[in-house]
Amino acid sequence: MYPDFHYLFRSLFGIDIPGLSIVKTFGFFVALAFIGGAWALTRELKRKTDLGLFQPEIVTEVSGQPVKPAEILWMFILGFIIGFKLIGLLLNASVAADNPVGYLFSLEGNLIAGLILGGILAYFKYRDKKKRESQQIREQKVAVYPHQRVADIIFIAAIGGFAGAKIFNAFETWDDFIADPIGNLISSSGLTFYGGLIVATAALYLYSRKKKFSFAHLCDAAAPALMLAYGIGRLGCHFSGDGDWGIYNSAYVTEAGASLAKATPAQYDSTVARYPDAFREFGAAHQIPHKYVPAPAGLPDWIFAMNYKHNVNNEGIVITGDNGQYNHVLPVGVFPTPVYEAVICMLLFLLLWWLRRKFDVPLKVFGIYLVLNGLERFMIEKIRVNYQYDWGFLHPTQAEIISAGLVLAGLLLFLFSKRKSRVYNETVL
Repeated sequence: MYPDFHYLFRSLFGIDIPGLSIVKTFGFFVALAFIGGAWALTRELKRKTDLGLFQPEIVTEVSGQPVKPAEILWMFILGFIIGFKLIGLLLNASVAADNPVGYLFSLEGNLIAGLILGGILAYFKYRDKKKRESQQIREQKVAVYPHQRVADIIFIAAIGGFAGAKIFNAFETWDDFIADPIGNLISSSGLTFYGGLIVATAALYLYSRKKKFSFAHLCDAAAPALMLAYGIGRLGCHFSGDGDWGIYNSAYVTEAGASLAKATPAQYDSTVARYPDAFREFGAAHQIPHKYVPAPAGLPDWIFAMNYKHNVNNEGIVITGDNGQYNHVLPVGVFPTPVYEAVICMLLFLLLWWLRRKFDVPLKVFGIYLVLNGLERFMIEKIRVNYQYDWGFLHPTQAEIISAGLVLAGLLLFLFSKRKSRVYNETVL
Protein backbone atom coordinates (compact mmCIF):
# COMPACT_ATOMS: atom_id res chain seq x y z
CA MET A 1 0.00 0.00 0.00
CA TYR A 2 0.98 3.64 -0.34
CA PRO A 3 0.08 5.60 2.82
CA ASP A 4 1.80 8.66 1.36
CA PHE A 5 3.62 9.75 -1.79
CA HIS A 6 7.00 8.87 -0.27
CA TYR A 7 5.99 5.21 -0.31
CA LEU A 8 4.33 5.61 -3.73
CA PHE A 9 7.38 7.04 -5.50
CA ARG A 10 9.75 4.66 -3.76
CA SER A 11 7.66 1.64 -4.74
CA LEU A 12 6.84 2.63 -8.33
CA PHE A 13 9.96 4.52 -9.40
CA GLY A 14 12.61 3.55 -6.86
CA ILE A 15 13.02 7.22 -5.87
CA ASP A 16 13.45 7.99 -2.17
CA ILE A 17 12.17 11.51 -1.42
CA PRO A 18 11.27 11.67 2.30
CA GLY A 19 9.66 15.12 1.90
CA LEU A 20 6.88 13.57 -0.20
CA SER A 21 5.55 11.89 2.95
CA ILE A 22 3.64 15.10 3.65
CA VAL A 23 1.31 14.29 0.73
CA LYS A 24 -1.08 11.63 2.00
CA THR A 25 -2.56 9.22 -0.53
CA PHE A 26 -6.03 9.28 0.99
CA GLY A 27 -6.14 13.08 0.92
CA PHE A 28 -4.99 13.09 -2.70
CA PHE A 29 -7.85 10.82 -3.75
CA VAL A 30 -10.32 12.90 -1.72
CA ALA A 31 -9.18 15.93 -3.72
CA LEU A 32 -9.67 13.96 -6.96
CA ALA A 33 -13.14 12.95 -5.75
CA PHE A 34 -14.12 16.59 -5.23
CA ILE A 35 -12.73 17.57 -8.63
CA GLY A 36 -14.59 14.75 -10.38
CA GLY A 37 -17.79 15.49 -8.48
CA ALA A 38 -17.53 19.22 -9.26
CA TRP A 39 -17.10 18.46 -12.97
CA ALA A 40 -20.15 16.19 -13.13
CA LEU A 41 -22.27 18.55 -11.02
CA THR A 42 -21.38 21.60 -13.12
CA ARG A 43 -22.22 19.77 -16.35
CA GLU A 44 -25.60 18.65 -15.08
CA LEU A 45 -26.58 21.95 -13.47
CA LYS A 46 -25.70 23.74 -16.72
CA ARG A 47 -27.83 21.28 -18.71
CA LYS A 48 -30.79 21.80 -16.38
CA THR A 49 -30.36 25.57 -16.63
CA ASP A 50 -30.48 25.35 -20.44
CA LEU A 51 -33.74 23.39 -20.07
CA GLY A 52 -35.23 26.24 -18.03
CA LEU A 53 -35.40 24.26 -14.80
CA PHE A 54 -33.54 26.88 -12.77
CA GLN A 55 -34.32 30.54 -12.36
CA PRO A 56 -31.41 32.85 -11.51
CA GLU A 57 -30.91 34.82 -8.34
CA ILE A 58 -30.61 38.51 -9.18
CA VAL A 59 -27.79 40.03 -7.17
CA THR A 60 -26.51 43.59 -7.07
CA GLU A 61 -22.82 44.14 -7.79
CA VAL A 62 -21.32 47.42 -6.65
CA SER A 63 -18.14 48.76 -8.28
CA GLY A 64 -16.03 51.86 -7.77
CA GLN A 65 -16.20 51.81 -3.97
CA PRO A 66 -13.25 53.20 -2.00
CA VAL A 67 -10.83 50.85 -0.28
CA LYS A 68 -12.19 49.48 3.01
CA PRO A 69 -9.67 48.73 5.79
CA ALA A 70 -11.67 45.63 6.82
CA GLU A 71 -11.15 44.05 3.39
CA ILE A 72 -7.39 44.59 3.57
CA LEU A 73 -7.31 43.23 7.12
CA TRP A 74 -9.19 40.06 6.20
CA MET A 75 -6.89 39.47 3.23
CA PHE A 76 -3.89 39.85 5.54
CA ILE A 77 -5.39 37.36 7.99
CA LEU A 78 -6.04 34.87 5.17
CA GLY A 79 -2.49 35.22 3.87
CA PHE A 80 -1.08 34.93 7.37
CA ILE A 81 -2.95 31.67 8.04
CA ILE A 82 -1.84 30.18 4.72
CA GLY A 83 1.76 31.22 5.23
CA PHE A 84 1.87 30.30 8.92
CA LYS A 85 0.38 26.85 8.43
CA LEU A 86 0.85 25.61 4.86
CA ILE A 87 4.28 27.09 4.22
CA GLY A 88 5.22 26.10 7.76
CA LEU A 89 4.03 22.60 6.93
CA LEU A 90 6.31 22.45 3.88
CA LEU A 91 9.31 23.90 5.69
CA ASN A 92 8.87 21.45 8.58
CA ALA A 93 7.95 18.41 6.48
CA SER A 94 10.17 16.06 8.46
CA VAL A 95 8.32 16.95 11.68
CA ALA A 96 4.78 17.33 10.31
CA ALA A 97 4.79 14.35 7.93
CA ASP A 98 3.73 11.88 10.62
CA ASN A 99 0.51 13.76 11.31
CA PRO A 100 -0.08 16.73 8.97
CA VAL A 101 -3.71 17.13 10.09
CA GLY A 102 -2.63 17.34 13.72
CA TYR A 103 0.02 19.89 12.72
CA LEU A 104 -2.58 22.07 10.99
CA PHE A 105 -4.76 22.07 14.10
CA SER A 106 -1.84 22.80 16.43
CA LEU A 107 -0.30 26.18 17.34
CA GLU A 108 2.87 25.34 15.42
CA GLY A 109 3.74 27.19 12.21
CA ASN A 110 6.15 29.61 10.56
CA LEU A 111 5.58 33.14 11.84
CA ILE A 112 7.84 34.87 9.29
CA ALA A 113 6.17 33.09 6.35
CA GLY A 114 2.76 34.09 7.71
CA LEU A 115 3.68 37.76 8.03
CA ILE A 116 5.29 37.89 4.58
CA LEU A 117 2.44 36.16 2.73
CA GLY A 118 -0.18 38.15 4.68
CA GLY A 119 1.55 41.40 3.71
CA ILE A 120 1.82 40.38 0.05
CA LEU A 121 -1.86 39.44 -0.27
CA ALA A 122 -2.96 42.57 1.60
CA TYR A 123 -0.86 44.74 -0.73
CA PHE A 124 -2.25 43.16 -3.91
CA LYS A 125 -5.79 43.49 -2.56
CA TYR A 126 -5.19 47.16 -1.81
CA ARG A 127 -3.69 47.79 -5.24
CA ASP A 128 -6.56 46.02 -7.02
CA LYS A 129 -9.21 47.94 -5.06
CA LYS A 130 -7.38 51.21 -5.68
CA LYS A 131 -7.41 50.60 -9.44
CA ARG A 132 -11.16 49.98 -9.37
CA GLU A 133 -11.89 52.99 -7.17
CA SER A 134 -13.69 55.84 -8.96
CA GLN A 135 -15.55 59.04 -8.23
CA GLN A 136 -18.87 57.45 -9.13
CA ILE A 137 -20.11 54.27 -7.45
CA ARG A 138 -21.98 52.04 -9.91
CA GLU A 139 -24.55 49.33 -9.20
CA GLN A 140 -25.32 46.51 -11.63
CA LYS A 141 -27.92 43.74 -11.52
CA VAL A 142 -26.44 40.34 -12.34
CA ALA A 143 -28.19 36.98 -12.82
CA VAL A 144 -26.43 34.12 -10.98
CA TYR A 145 -27.40 30.49 -11.78
CA PRO A 146 -26.70 27.39 -9.66
CA HIS A 147 -23.95 26.11 -11.99
CA GLN A 148 -22.08 29.35 -11.23
CA ARG A 149 -22.23 28.51 -7.52
CA VAL A 150 -20.63 25.07 -7.73
CA ALA A 151 -17.61 26.23 -5.71
CA ASP A 152 -19.94 27.29 -2.88
CA ILE A 153 -21.96 24.08 -3.16
CA ILE A 154 -18.81 21.92 -3.01
CA PHE A 155 -17.45 23.90 -0.05
CA ILE A 156 -20.69 23.54 1.92
CA ALA A 157 -20.90 19.84 1.04
CA ALA A 158 -17.26 19.34 2.13
CA ILE A 159 -17.69 21.04 5.50
CA GLY A 160 -21.05 19.40 6.21
CA GLY A 161 -19.86 16.06 4.89
CA PHE A 162 -16.71 16.00 7.00
CA ALA A 163 -18.62 17.02 10.13
CA GLY A 164 -21.33 14.42 9.54
CA ALA A 165 -18.81 11.70 8.70
CA LYS A 166 -16.95 12.34 11.95
CA ILE A 167 -20.09 12.53 14.10
CA PHE A 168 -21.55 9.29 12.74
CA ASN A 169 -18.17 7.55 12.94
CA ALA A 170 -17.98 8.56 16.62
CA PHE A 171 -21.26 6.76 17.27
CA GLU A 172 -20.08 3.76 15.25
CA THR A 173 -16.77 3.51 17.16
CA TRP A 174 -17.94 4.95 20.48
CA ASP A 175 -15.32 3.29 22.71
CA ASP A 176 -12.43 4.62 20.60
CA PHE A 177 -14.03 8.07 20.49
CA ILE A 178 -14.44 8.25 24.26
CA ALA A 179 -10.83 7.17 24.75
CA ASP A 180 -9.50 10.02 22.57
CA PRO A 181 -12.26 12.41 21.39
CA ILE A 182 -9.98 15.20 20.15
CA GLY A 183 -7.66 12.82 18.34
CA ASN A 184 -10.58 11.09 16.64
CA LEU A 185 -12.18 14.35 15.52
CA ILE A 186 -9.05 15.81 13.90
CA SER A 187 -7.81 12.53 12.46
CA SER A 188 -7.98 12.22 8.66
CA SER A 189 -9.14 8.61 9.02
CA GLY A 190 -12.36 7.35 10.55
CA LEU A 191 -15.02 8.75 8.23
CA THR A 192 -18.56 7.40 7.81
CA PHE A 193 -19.90 8.20 4.34
CA TYR A 194 -23.58 8.07 5.23
CA GLY A 195 -23.10 10.51 8.09
CA GLY A 196 -21.46 12.92 5.66
CA LEU A 197 -24.24 12.43 3.11
CA ILE A 198 -27.01 13.17 5.62
CA VAL A 199 -25.44 16.31 7.12
CA ALA A 200 -24.27 17.66 3.75
CA THR A 201 -27.76 17.16 2.30
CA ALA A 202 -29.32 19.11 5.15
CA ALA A 203 -26.80 21.95 4.73
CA LEU A 204 -27.38 22.14 0.98
CA TYR A 205 -31.15 22.19 1.50
CA LEU A 206 -30.80 25.31 3.63
CA TYR A 207 -28.42 26.84 1.08
CA SER A 208 -30.79 26.20 -1.84
CA ARG A 209 -33.65 27.81 0.07
CA LYS A 210 -31.52 30.85 0.80
CA LYS A 211 -30.49 31.23 -2.84
CA LYS A 212 -34.00 30.40 -4.08
CA PHE A 213 -33.29 27.57 -6.49
CA SER A 214 -34.80 24.09 -6.68
CA PHE A 215 -33.39 21.68 -4.14
CA ALA A 216 -35.08 18.79 -5.96
CA HIS A 217 -33.28 19.53 -9.23
CA LEU A 218 -30.05 20.05 -7.30
CA CYS A 219 -30.44 16.54 -5.85
CA ASP A 220 -30.97 15.07 -9.31
CA ALA A 221 -27.95 16.92 -10.67
CA ALA A 222 -25.82 15.78 -7.73
CA ALA A 223 -26.75 12.09 -7.97
CA PRO A 224 -24.17 11.06 -10.63
CA ALA A 225 -21.56 13.34 -9.05
CA LEU A 226 -22.03 11.72 -5.64
CA MET A 227 -21.64 8.23 -7.08
CA LEU A 228 -18.50 9.22 -8.98
CA ALA A 229 -16.94 10.96 -5.98
CA TYR A 230 -17.69 8.00 -3.70
CA GLY A 231 -16.05 5.58 -6.13
CA ILE A 232 -12.90 7.70 -6.39
CA GLY A 233 -12.81 8.14 -2.62
CA ARG A 234 -12.92 4.38 -2.12
CA LEU A 235 -9.76 4.09 -4.21
CA GLY A 236 -8.14 6.39 -1.67
CA CYS A 237 -9.26 4.04 1.12
CA HIS A 238 -7.75 1.09 -0.72
CA PHE A 239 -4.40 2.52 -1.76
CA SER A 240 -3.74 4.07 1.65
CA GLY A 241 -5.01 0.99 3.52
CA ASP A 242 -7.14 3.01 5.92
CA GLY A 243 -8.98 0.05 7.47
CA ASP A 244 -12.13 0.04 5.33
CA TRP A 245 -11.50 -3.49 4.19
CA GLY A 246 -13.67 -6.59 4.55
CA ILE A 247 -13.67 -9.59 6.83
CA TYR A 248 -10.82 -12.08 6.81
CA ASN A 249 -10.49 -14.51 3.92
CA SER A 250 -9.15 -17.50 5.83
CA ALA A 251 -7.90 -19.07 2.59
CA TYR A 252 -4.86 -16.75 2.72
CA VAL A 253 -2.23 -16.01 5.39
CA THR A 254 0.80 -13.71 5.44
CA GLU A 255 4.15 -15.45 5.18
CA ALA A 256 7.70 -14.31 5.94
CA GLY A 257 8.54 -11.23 3.88
CA ALA A 258 4.94 -10.01 4.16
CA SER A 259 3.84 -11.97 1.10
CA LEU A 260 0.35 -13.46 0.94
CA ALA A 261 -0.08 -17.16 0.25
CA LYS A 262 -2.93 -19.65 0.06
CA ALA A 263 -3.51 -21.56 3.26
CA THR A 264 -5.45 -24.44 4.73
CA PRO A 265 -7.97 -23.95 7.55
CA ALA A 266 -5.38 -25.40 9.94
CA GLN A 267 -2.80 -22.82 8.84
CA TYR A 268 -5.33 -20.04 9.37
CA ASP A 269 -6.09 -21.27 12.89
CA SER A 270 -2.37 -21.46 13.61
CA THR A 271 -1.88 -17.85 12.46
CA VAL A 272 -4.71 -16.64 14.70
CA ALA A 273 -3.17 -18.45 17.65
CA ARG A 274 0.29 -17.03 16.88
CA TYR A 275 -0.84 -13.38 16.67
CA PRO A 276 -3.76 -13.01 19.10
CA ASP A 277 -3.16 -9.28 19.60
CA ALA A 278 -3.66 -8.61 15.88
CA PHE A 279 -7.24 -9.90 16.18
CA ARG A 280 -8.09 -8.34 19.53
CA GLU A 281 -10.45 -5.71 18.08
CA PHE A 282 -12.81 -8.47 16.96
CA GLY A 283 -13.05 -10.23 20.32
CA ALA A 284 -12.17 -13.81 21.12
CA ALA A 285 -10.59 -15.97 18.42
CA HIS A 286 -13.70 -18.04 17.81
CA GLN A 287 -15.65 -14.83 17.12
CA ILE A 288 -13.37 -13.57 14.35
CA PRO A 289 -15.53 -13.05 11.24
CA HIS A 290 -14.07 -14.82 8.20
CA LYS A 291 -14.92 -16.83 5.08
CA TYR A 292 -12.82 -19.44 3.29
CA VAL A 293 -12.82 -18.34 -0.37
CA PRO A 294 -9.72 -19.24 -2.43
CA ALA A 295 -9.47 -17.65 -5.88
CA PRO A 296 -10.80 -19.92 -8.63
CA ALA A 297 -8.31 -21.06 -11.24
CA GLY A 298 -7.50 -18.31 -13.73
CA LEU A 299 -8.36 -15.40 -11.42
CA PRO A 300 -5.72 -13.41 -9.49
CA ASP A 301 -5.57 -13.85 -5.74
CA TRP A 302 -5.72 -10.07 -5.06
CA ILE A 303 -9.37 -9.96 -6.13
CA PHE A 304 -10.24 -12.20 -3.18
CA ALA A 305 -7.65 -11.27 -0.56
CA MET A 306 -5.06 -8.61 0.30
CA ASN A 307 -2.96 -8.16 3.41
CA TYR A 308 -2.52 -4.37 3.09
CA LYS A 309 1.21 -4.20 3.60
CA HIS A 310 2.29 -0.74 4.88
CA ASN A 311 -1.29 0.26 5.67
CA VAL A 312 -1.69 3.82 6.96
CA ASN A 313 -3.23 2.78 10.29
CA ASN A 314 -0.39 0.35 11.11
CA GLU A 315 -2.84 -2.45 11.79
CA GLY A 316 -1.74 -6.07 12.01
CA ILE A 317 1.77 -7.31 12.76
CA VAL A 318 5.18 -5.70 12.34
CA ILE A 319 6.99 -6.58 9.12
CA THR A 320 10.27 -8.29 10.00
CA GLY A 321 13.23 -6.01 9.40
CA ASP A 322 11.11 -2.98 8.47
CA ASN A 323 11.79 0.08 10.66
CA GLY A 324 9.75 2.53 8.56
CA GLN A 325 6.86 4.61 9.79
CA TYR A 326 4.25 2.31 8.23
CA ASN A 327 5.68 -1.12 8.91
CA HIS A 328 2.64 -3.31 9.55
CA VAL A 329 0.83 -5.94 7.54
CA LEU A 330 -2.33 -7.92 8.24
CA PRO A 331 -1.53 -11.50 9.35
CA VAL A 332 -4.41 -12.88 7.29
CA GLY A 333 -5.81 -11.76 3.96
CA VAL A 334 -9.00 -9.68 3.92
CA PHE A 335 -11.54 -9.09 1.20
CA PRO A 336 -10.52 -5.81 -0.54
CA THR A 337 -14.00 -4.28 -0.32
CA PRO A 338 -12.83 -0.75 -1.27
CA VAL A 339 -11.86 -2.12 -4.68
CA TYR A 340 -15.26 -3.76 -5.06
CA GLU A 341 -17.04 -0.55 -4.14
CA ALA A 342 -14.86 1.58 -6.41
CA VAL A 343 -15.58 -0.59 -9.44
CA ILE A 344 -19.30 -0.92 -8.68
CA CYS A 345 -19.75 2.81 -8.08
CA MET A 346 -17.91 3.76 -11.27
CA LEU A 347 -20.30 1.52 -13.21
CA LEU A 348 -23.29 2.95 -11.34
CA PHE A 349 -22.04 6.46 -12.17
CA LEU A 350 -22.13 5.58 -15.88
CA LEU A 351 -25.64 4.20 -15.43
CA LEU A 352 -26.85 7.36 -13.66
CA TRP A 353 -25.12 9.56 -16.24
CA TRP A 354 -27.14 7.76 -18.94
CA LEU A 355 -30.41 7.76 -16.97
CA ARG A 356 -30.25 11.47 -16.09
CA ARG A 357 -31.75 12.42 -19.48
CA LYS A 358 -34.52 9.82 -19.25
CA PHE A 359 -36.50 11.53 -16.45
CA ASP A 360 -37.68 15.12 -16.29
CA VAL A 361 -39.74 14.75 -13.09
CA PRO A 362 -37.77 16.11 -10.11
CA LEU A 363 -36.28 13.60 -7.64
CA LYS A 364 -36.69 10.55 -9.90
CA VAL A 365 -32.96 10.32 -10.62
CA PHE A 366 -32.08 11.04 -7.00
CA GLY A 367 -34.47 8.31 -5.92
CA ILE A 368 -32.68 5.86 -8.21
CA TYR A 369 -29.35 6.98 -6.76
CA LEU A 370 -30.54 6.33 -3.20
CA VAL A 371 -31.74 2.84 -4.13
CA LEU A 372 -28.53 1.93 -5.96
CA ASN A 373 -26.30 3.38 -3.28
CA GLY A 374 -28.23 1.69 -0.49
CA LEU A 375 -28.25 -1.71 -2.21
CA GLU A 376 -24.54 -1.50 -3.02
CA ARG A 377 -23.56 -0.69 0.55
CA PHE A 378 -26.02 -3.14 2.13
CA MET A 379 -24.52 -6.02 0.13
CA ILE A 380 -20.91 -4.96 0.82
CA GLU A 381 -21.65 -4.86 4.56
CA LYS A 382 -22.08 -8.63 4.48
CA ILE A 383 -18.33 -9.01 4.10
CA ARG A 384 -17.16 -5.93 6.05
CA VAL A 385 -16.22 -5.64 9.71
CA ASN A 386 -18.27 -3.06 11.60
CA TYR A 387 -19.88 -2.68 14.99
CA GLN A 388 -23.18 -4.58 15.12
CA TYR A 389 -26.19 -3.51 17.16
CA ASP A 390 -27.96 -6.14 19.25
CA TRP A 391 -31.66 -6.11 18.34
CA GLY A 392 -32.49 -9.55 19.59
CA PHE A 393 -32.60 -11.81 16.52
CA LEU A 394 -31.23 -8.99 14.32
CA HIS A 395 -27.64 -7.68 14.45
CA PRO A 396 -27.38 -4.91 11.85
CA THR A 397 -24.49 -2.50 11.40
CA GLN A 398 -25.03 1.26 11.30
CA ALA A 399 -24.42 1.25 7.54
CA GLU A 400 -26.99 -1.53 7.01
CA ILE A 401 -29.63 0.41 8.93
CA ILE A 402 -29.00 3.62 7.01
CA SER A 403 -28.66 1.91 3.63
CA ALA A 404 -31.98 0.11 4.15
CA GLY A 405 -33.55 3.47 4.98
CA LEU A 406 -32.04 5.00 1.84
CA VAL A 407 -33.44 2.22 -0.33
CA LEU A 408 -36.91 2.78 1.13
CA ALA A 409 -36.62 6.56 0.76
CA GLY A 410 -35.40 6.17 -2.82
CA LEU A 411 -38.30 3.92 -3.75
CA LEU A 412 -40.78 6.39 -2.26
CA LEU A 413 -39.20 9.30 -4.12
CA PHE A 414 -39.20 7.43 -7.42
CA LEU A 415 -42.77 6.15 -7.10
CA PHE A 416 -44.44 9.28 -5.76
CA SER A 417 -42.49 12.17 -7.26
CA LYS A 418 -44.72 14.13 -9.62
CA ARG A 419 -44.21 16.99 -11.97
CA LYS A 420 -45.30 20.26 -10.35
CA SER A 421 -43.78 22.95 -12.47
CA ARG A 422 -41.10 23.12 -15.11
CA VAL A 423 -39.92 26.42 -13.68
CA TYR A 424 -38.93 26.64 -10.04
CA ASN A 425 -41.43 27.96 -7.57
CA GLU A 426 -40.34 28.87 -4.06
CA THR A 427 -43.07 26.68 -2.56
CA VAL A 428 -41.63 23.60 -4.29
CA LEU A 429 -38.59 21.70 -3.02
